[in-house]
Amino acid sequence: MVEPLFQVKVNCIYCEATFQSSRVRPSFKKSVKTDTDFCIHYKEINPDYYVVRVCPYCGYTSSENSTDKLTASQRMAFKEKIADRWEMRDLSGERSWDDAMFSYKLALVTAQLKNEKGRVIAGLLHHIAWLYRYKGDAEQENRFLQYALDEYTRTFETEAGEVNNARLMYLMGELSRRLKHYNQAVKWFSRVINDKKIVDAAMIRACREQWVVTREDMAADKVELEEEVEEST
Repeated sequence: MVEPLFQVKVNCIYCEATFQSSRVRPSFKKSVKTDTDFCIHYKEINPDYYVVRVCPYCGYTSSENSTDKLTASQRMAFKEKIADRWEMRDLSGERSWDDAMFSYKLALVTAQLKNEKGRVIAGLLHHIAWLYRYKGDAEQENRFLQYALDEYTRTFETEAGEVNNARLMYLMGELSRRLKHYNQAVKWFSRVINDKKIVDAAMIRACREQWVVTREDMAADKVELEEEVEEST
């Protein structure tokens, strides 16, 4: 009988210990649906629960997108905020929703202490929002969607040359729509649709579709399109 989880070996860049972390075998990744902000819902075991790797000895937490170096000041900040307060906790086996949330929030604090790139921090905030969505906690989901949107916006302003701008603008539009910032949503979708330099057909199509959905949402909520946004669309 093949188990859904398998172990990978991880070397901690803070305490230099070697530990095990679980991943989900590809054959067990059975999706049911994908939301318009790329949140995947799974039939059985959720691979998202195992994305971040937590060192049981010091609490250093990372994902595959994390940088693998620590400066002296980052090392000191991590020591003071996490390592000195850490009590041995092994998250290498099967994770519950609570284990996954604990892991992601620890990954977020670690990333912030390391000054990781905005897109890494935004991704963690977005995943935390998805965890709340899986649980049906709309209030906390929206809280973290707003944090993610703020960080994606900062990323767009500071890291534009290093990311897929079409996907990023689509995400900013879609999160804005979900948070009922409809005029902002239309603005971002329209930018992707109208920018001749963007050739990402999938994102252009997605923006067209969500632009229509946004207008339907606005009609249902009796919200008018602002004049300056109307002129730019």
